[in-house]
Amino acid sequence: MSAREPGAVLYRTAHRLWGLLPRDRRQALFYALTGAVAPRPDRAPAGGAPVTVAGLLSTTTGLGEAARLCLGALTSLGLPTRSIDLSAAFDQADMPGGAPVTAPPPSDGEGGTLVVHINSPYLPFALWHIGRQRVRGRRVVGYWAWELPGVPASWQRGLPFVHEIWALSRFTADAIAPIATQPVRVVPLPLAPPRPAAVDRAGFGLPDDAFVVMAFFHMGSSFNRKNPLAAVRAFRAAFGDDPRAVLVLKVVDAAVAPWARRRLEEAVAGAGNIRVVEQRLTGGEVTALLACADVVLSLHRAEGFGLVPAQGMQLGRAVVATGWSGNLDFMDADTSVLVGYRMVPVDDPQGTYDVAGQMWADPDVEEAAAALKALRDDPERRRALGARAARKAETVFGLDAYRKAIETGCGAAFFSG
Repeated sequence: MSAREPGAVLYRTAHRLWGLLPRDRRQALFYALTGAVAPRPDRAPAGGAPVTVAGLLSTTTGLGEAARLCLGALTSLGLPTRSIDLSAAFDQADMPGGAPVTAPPPSDGEGGTLVVHINSPYLPFALWHIGRQRVRGRRVVGYWAWELPGVPASWQRGLPFVHEIWALSRFTADAIAPIATQPVRVVPLPLAPPRPAAVDRAGFGLPDDAFVVMAFFHMGSSFNRKNPLAAVRAFRAAFGDDPRAVLVLKVVDAAVAPWARRRLEEAVAGAGNIRVVEQRLTGGEVTALLACADVVLSLHRAEGFGLVPAQGMQLGRAVVATGWSGNLDFMDADTSVLVGYRMVPVDDPQGTYDVAGQMWADPDVEEAAAALKALRDDPERRRALGARAARKAETVFGLDAYRKAIETGCGAAFFSG
């Protein structure tokens, strides 16, 4: 027996026993343990530069993209930046080729600001992984996203570990503010200029002359919240089996929820004009795929921000989306097609949004289908809508807007150290 085997057996045994505990008990123990061992930040550090961005830098999720965009924007604004990739710590390092945006690691004791793109319940664990020496002397900012009008009790866990909170949207800020004594500032994502890979429709196997609708979602971000079945129903109601119209469903981590994958397969069964794309793509390939769309469709039940609709607007594509939640910070009737909805109780079998008394939107599928038909029938309106969307995106998501949002809350001194 090798020296390592007893430790491996112990680890496997402990992991197996941990898995036998009820989910709520595991969560309670995790929160208690990480809260006890996480390093507390200094009471009143100066902040400013250098800025260390910690997050899921090599993870293909919205939180991962938010961290990468933040790091890239702060670097482009001329700030000295550092980075800490927490993807492996959270067992989510799934990006082909690793993190595309990096900076040097932080040095102990250099001060500045630590911006952590990990939501409040798991922030103590993130700080424990970052380490006491790299937390000490830095002003800690939690850059958080949430998709319902109120946050669960578990969000109290991260509050003692941050000096202030940045929220991706006014919707998210309004959800967090009632529980926070720290400043809560709206700092929208700074979208980098699109850099699509050199892949066109033919490269993705899409017909060049078809009307292409695209819906993107990550299975781990809650299947019911992303609501792709509504996108399928709206598309089929609008176009049936017409081969001149194609729906592309880009799915990330489909294996996370096998029951949801089965429901999606049942919904698209027999539809020759619906493509489900599951393979991992680089960031440039994802942008290239989105650029193949005539219309970007997001019939979400809730969004903290709405990254895919925002990226669709940035590319000059017409966007059809539910008219509720965080995407309303940048979408209106002049730059997109907002679909009506009714409010319904939250139902999330995956448990992420299992918050008592919360409601989210149920978009009107018939209205969405009518919008898709109208946009296919009127290419000039579609182009004009996309052009207005691109101009709005440049105003809202550019570096100037990002700098202004930070300066409004933190002052110009943030950029001078």
